[in-house]
Amino acid sequence: MKFSCEKELLANAVTIASRAAATKSAVPSMEGLLIEAASDLTVWGYNQKTGIRSTVAADVTEPGSIVINARLFGDIIRRLPDDVVYITVNEKCMINIRCAMSEYNLSGLSADEYPELPVTDYQNSIYMKERDIKSMIAETNFAVMDNEARPIYTGALFEVDNDILTVVAVDGFRLALRRERVAKTEVGKISFVVPGAALTEVERIAGESDELVKITLGSSHVMFTLGSNLLIARRLEGEFMNYRNSIPQTGKYSIGANRRDVIDTVERVSLIISDKFKSPVRCEFSDGKLRVSTATTLGKASDECAVDGDGEGLEIGFNNRYILDALKAAPADNIRFQLSTSVSPCVITPAEGEKNFLYMILPVRLRTNEG
Repeated sequence: MKFSCEKELLANAVTIASRAAATKSAVPSMEGLLIEAASDLTVWGYNQKTGIRSTVAADVTEPGSIVINARLFGDIIRRLPDDVVYITVNEKCMINIRCAMSEYNLSGLSADEYPELPVTDYQNSIYMKERDIKSMIAETNFAVMDNEARPIYTGALFEVDNDILTVVAVDGFRLALRRERVAKTEVGKISFVVPGAALTEVERIAGESDELVKITLGSSHVMFTLGSNLLIARRLEGEFMNYRNSIPQTGKYSIGANRRDVIDTVERVSLIISDKFKSPVRCEFSDGKLRVSTATTLGKASDECAVDGDGEGLEIGFNNRYILDALKAAPADNIRFQLSTSVSPCVITPAEGEKNFLYMILPVRLRTNEG
């Protein structure tokens, strides 16, 4: 195998594909990247759950394939001077890398030792703008469950209905929901669950453009095509909760607020909360005012901000991280809290306009001496 490629292009492809390479494995090839030189150069990373392929233009004089340790190859390529990189691989899997005055000779592995790559048996596709899918993931993926107690909730539900894509993530304590109109669809109604780890990589790869991302659904895998990059992941199987039945349709109190003001208030009070010194934040909604307070062994803290509405002194406790995650993700400057009682879920929606996001947070029971 013999090819040359611009260093910047190669470094970008290696960085993207390396995100799917196993960091530690008993099988050496799993820690590698599969480099395939044909009409173009493709770089594959695969960890048995998620595969990422990045394609770049290259001058291929001898086609072929090789597996190179992802960490080492990435470190080398990133540190090469900005010039053309020349790579030659002989029949013994010895790799020669040259760029300007730099040269490396490394041992590779035969491509035959690389695990079989996943494929998607095409069923349906939907198309979203890059910036839309990026924001939808960023604004929901934080609520994906981070342990394997219930595997289905380690992913987010994608639901297409009447040209609207809804993404939902839950972890047992909170729910995050985002809606956007699809750019194009080949299916009327469908739902599937994508692993949160794979969605994190899609968010990293996606840009802020209006270019379309193709989401291809197969019987067991889902594939995201983003320009010259492709990510494929195994769909999560199981029954996802009926989220519609879990969200309160109305609240006794509807309180409007500036999102940034509430974030600043909660963050100031949260300075005396840590993993070592845990305590919920007590939120008291009165007429035109939200008072936030907490107490830990470090001391007590309280702060206030203006709101629009009267909660009649309703006090409700929250895990400070959960409410901050929701507020920071909310894609609107002005929000509305829907509340009923101190033990009922709190629902956060846009204060006005299209209802394209919703966050639900379960309260924490307060003790009389808290706050």
